[in-house]
This record gives sequence, C-alpha cells and structure tokens, in this order.
Amino acid sequence: MALPLLVACAALLAGCTTPGGTVSGPFNMTPAPDEAPAYTAQQKAAQDNLVKMVALQDRLSKVSAPLLINNADLCKSYARNLLGFTAQNKYSYPGVYADAAQAALGYGEQMQVSSVLPGSGAARAGLRKGDGLVAAEGKPLPAGPNAEGPFGAIVGPLASKSASISMTITREGQPQDLKIPVTRACAFRVALGNADNINAYSDGARIMLTRGMVHAAQNDEGIAFVIAREMAHNILDHARSQRNTGTAGGIIDSLGAVQPDVSMLTGAAGIRAMPQELDAQADTLAIYLLARAGYNVDNASRFWQRLATQVPASTANGYTALHPGMNSRIAAINRAVIDVRARQAAKKPLRP
Repeated sequence: MALPLLVACAALLAGCTTPGGTVSGPFNMTPAPDEAPAYTAQQKAAQDNLVKMVALQDRLSKVSAPLLINNADLCKSYARNLLGFTAQNKYSYPGVYADAAQAALGYGEQMQVSSVLPGSGAARAGLRKGDGLVAAEGKPLPAGPNAEGPFGAIVGPLASKSASISMTITREGQPQDLKIPVTRACAFRVALGNADNINAYSDGARIMLTRGMVHAAQNDEGIAFVIAREMAHNILDHARSQRNTGTAGGIIDSLGAVQPDVSMLTGAAGIRAMPQELDAQADTLAIYLLARAGYNVDNASRFWQRLATQVPASTANGYTALHPGMNSRIAAINRAVIDVRARQAAKKPLRP
C-alpha cells in the first residue's frame, strides 16, 4: 500500500525545520561498527532513498513556512489554528520502507515529531524533530500500526479550540512537559512529489512540487515562487472552477508515496490547462504572498521565463503545458511587482 511521504495528522499539523538540503535530528543513526547489522542491497537502497526524500520534504517545508504563516489573513477560509508539527512512526511507510524508517530515521512504535514549522508555536515552545509524543492534555497518544488517524483525532480538535496545548514528550529517554501555542496559518499541506517531471499541482487543499521541479527551481527563492503560485491557485479556488480538483488530487495522492504510480503521468494527465486570465490572477496574488513572507519578488518574472524555456509547452506533463499563457503571466507579474514596491515605499498594507 502506498502511503504519503509525510502524514500531517488530519491536516492540522504542518511544516519542517531542517535547513534546505540538510538532514538533522534522528537521521543517519548508525550503530557502532561492531554492532552494525548487515543490510541487504535492497534495504540499503530503501534507506538511502528515504533519507533523500525526507531531506527534500524538509526543504519544501522550510521554504513554505513564512508563506503559510505570514499570509493567514489572505488565505481566508483556508486559515486554521495549527500546532505546527508533523508526526510519524515506522508504520507511516509501506513494506521495506518501514524497516528503512527505523534504521535510517530512528522511527519506532511511538509517534514522534518528524518536522516542526519554523516560526510556529511548536518551534517557539522548543519542540524538536525526533521528540517522542506521549500525551496531549493528559490523554495518552496512540502508537504502533495505524496510529496516525487516532493521533490526529486527539490532537486536531485540541488545536482547533485552544490557544495552547500541554503535551508530554520524551527526549533522549527523558519525559518533558511542553505548552505549545497554536499558530494561525494557511492550512495547505506542501508535499514532495516522488517523480522527475518538472511540475507542481494543487487541489484546493494541498500543494505538491515534484522532485524534478525542486531541482529545476535551483534554489529556495525559486521554490518559493512555485509554492506561492500554487497557494494562490488554492486561495482563488481555481482547481474547483476548472474541475481539476479530483484529477489533481489523484496525482498528489499517487506521487506522495515512496512507491508512486508514475504511469498516470502521460500527456497532461487529465488536467485542464489553466486559462491565462486565471493564471494572471494567481501570479498577481503570488507576488503579494511572496512579499509578505519576506521573499524578493524582483526576480520572479526572470525565474518563470527561464523555466518556460527549460520546460516549453511542448514538454508532456511539464509545468508550462498546464500554464501556457506566459506573456499574460509575465505582464501580470511585472505589474504586481510595481504595485508591491509602491505600497512598500508608501508604507501601505500589502494587500492586492
């Protein structure tokens, strides 16, 4: 069974902390040489693959954090109270990857923090990747197979109705109590797609950048440009208005697995190309989202022009094929940048 790379516990938990491209916390926990188990080539490959995917997911989450937190008011009905972390155990991964999660990521039976959203209440409270999750408001938290659903059913409602949550954790074998303030943020899950086509998808609630897109973006600024555009499409309900919600959701479900079904990535994969007027709306809003998150918007048009050259509309299942109105898009981006800079100079609120 294919499971998501990161389980977000009822979509009420979010984000990661590890700096772009690096792996920290419980990763690479290798026993001493005289105790090291003998792994098969398949087991070692699974461990290496999993570590690489989690590192890329961490990078996406780090880049998305200011976009999600600083734009909660613009997300309107999509803003939620979040605890600001994700949780997993070894059973969050299928088959051989469960053993890989234990060997390479340090996961076991207990649910533990897999990531913390920078700037969130969880980060301010001192929650760390690798912390074991024991109890919330005195309620014991589930462990073992299929723990994610019951875990979310306990923690999610607490976050939605409380200003903070008292949690018992274990760190280096020692119990600790933390009071974690909730964080108002856009409740979009930003996930890694386990495929090499250069594309990004949004279904109204989630955002996915493929591994190919992350590499094509080249740096964190480029990744932010892509995430902001997909956020804008979600905020503006473009997937629903274009009747792409189910198709895009199916792609996100598949590519979010460690063993994805890439056979669906033929042609446009059933997704309708975005009309240029809707793309221009998304580009305009994206510039505001980026500026409010502290990103430099001056390079946005150059980024998209470069990507359109790298992945032209003729590329099957590429980003430009689904967003072909480049001239209209670039004009909208340039107008939005001028507007944002004028508002910043006049010290006016950054609202489109």
